[in-house]
Amino acid sequence: MIKDKSILIKNIYYMLSYAFQTLNQGEYESIATEEFDKLHNLFAAILAKGIGRQIKQGLYREYRLFAENFPTLRGKIDMQATFRNLTARKRLLSCEYDELTENNLLNQILKATVMLLLRHADVDDGYKADLKKEMLFFSNVDEIDPSSINWNSIRFHRNSGSYRMLISICQLVIEGMLLTTESGEYKLVSFIDEQRISRLYEKFILEYYAKEHPEIKTSSSQIPWALDDGIGTLLPVMQSDIMLTYGNRVLIIDAKYYTRTMQTQFGTHSLHSGNLYQIFTYVKNEAFARPGWAVDGMLLYARTEEVVQPDISYQMSGNRISVRTLDLNCEFRIITEQLNQVVESLKLPAQPLSSV
Repeated sequence: MIKDKSILIKNIYYMLSYAFQTLNQGEYESIATEEFDKLHNLFAAILAKGIGRQIKQGLYREYRLFAENFPTLRGKIDMQATFRNLTARKRLLSCEYDELTENNLLNQILKATVMLLLRHADVDDGYKADLKKEMLFFSNVDEIDPSSINWNSIRFHRNSGSYRMLISICQLVIEGMLLTTESGEYKLVSFIDEQRISRLYEKFILEYYAKEHPEIKTSSSQIPWALDDGIGTLLPVMQSDIMLTYGNRVLIIDAKYYTRTMQTQFGTHSLHSGNLYQIFTYVKNEAFARPGWAVDGMLLYARTEEVVQPDISYQMSGNRISVRTLDLNCEFRIITEQLNQVVESLKLPAQPLSSV
């Protein structure tokens, strides 16, 4: 799929910039001008800038409960533990107290991710040097096992909101690069594959349309099932990747990042049946909820090196289902031109379709 890895990596940075608007701020401007031939360096550069910025602002701290023995009262007394001290002839009070500390999950995740990058041979020495200097400010932060992180439990609030992008980058690094362990040390492999970039691909397209085309309503909406009796027990949630609304027209986009966009059987190429069934189901149920509207669907694949590249439209029961490819291995302005063409087609008057 990758002809020029440096171009693709730079495009991944642009995709990240749309997905996380923080990357458009001044501290990160120099990254946009750098050339990267290894994705590990891109992530190391982003984290080096971001962590440095966070250190200047102050590392996030939160209250943590401590229990220690003191000759005088601190906080509140743990009576049972203090009684045990007395029976052991220790004239100490066992106290529990709260204290602000930077040794919390958010900083532990930053440290764990940096340690992974520092162990990786493909990270250049310059980025490692920057990250090592910054880790001096994390001397009181515990190292944790990256595989033990429960990403769904992480919550951000006003005091920790500046960590949102950094933690998202850490998740991309850890989930995408940490695959196996050998002799107690983590082994890192290439991040660029369909399972680990697909979510970024979806979020980029969604945020691109939201920012660059405010005249169009952009969302990632759930689609209701068209039920005759209203009973939908056990039915799965239909969650669209991208839904574009303009006037009385709707385009549902299902973004797909696969190593292979086509399935082959006995030398014959065809679309992934599951993908086509899914987008058709989305379109028909959304059309039922919007009578009189023009509801279309699109499978938008990331372009691969396969000989056959899908670029076709179908008329299915009064709705248009199209399959397109987005070439990520070209200058970013060409990528935006491809995305803009989708919007321009949405603005055209809907053409009447005969039922198939």
